[in-house]
Amino acid sequence: MNCDEANYESYTVDNALNVIDTLEPCKYISNPMNKPTPKLQSIIDSLQLLKHPEGGYFKETDRSPFTTKNKDGKIRNYSTLIYYLLTPDGPRGRFHYNENRIIHTLHRGRGQYVLIYPDGHVHSFKVGYDVANGEVSQWVVPGGVYKASFVLENDELDDGLLISEVVVPGFDFEDHHFMAGGVEELTRRCKGDSQLANKLSFLL
Repeated sequence: MNCDEANYESYTVDNALNVIDTLEPCKYISNPMNKPTPKLQSIIDSLQLLKHPEGGYFKETDRSPFTTKNKDGKIRNYSTLIYYLLTPDGPRGRFHYNENRIIHTLHRGRGQYVLIYPDGHVHSFKVGYDVANGEVSQWVVPGGVYKASFVLENDELDDGLLISEVVVPGFDFEDHHFMAGGVEELTRRCKGDSQLANKLSFLL
């Protein structure tokens, strides 16, 4: 295995059940009038979460006081930590990639992630505590891999998904890149598979 291949290794994701063939958007995607339930609103208020540009809500809770240089020689904090919440009124995180590795940990709820690798490989997995049926509660997304997410219906958190994300080196919006070219760009990232790209277009 060469260094480039190793950069995209992630035991937690590589061994997660790939459910891309059965992927279906949740019922909240097409309805912009959804509202968070009182339970979810209480979490938003208690954790002081703000709307995130990629979708959902977030709050940065830690930024390491120690610094390092990234691959371009720019100064970055060793790590950052955030809460991230998807709700019926913010049910998806749009396709984007970060230049650095991101560690995710589930707190409550259920969701689904879709990853697109530089070689066009697509992997989708469910997030939850039903490990016997292939769900994961910890997952690491390598830097340079496009990711998107959406909430799945669940009673545990009123159809919400609450996680933490640790970015190493620390997050900076300069390292964050949305998929900007719409379905055409998505098709290109999926090795020209327009059928798959149209299936994933609700995550743009």
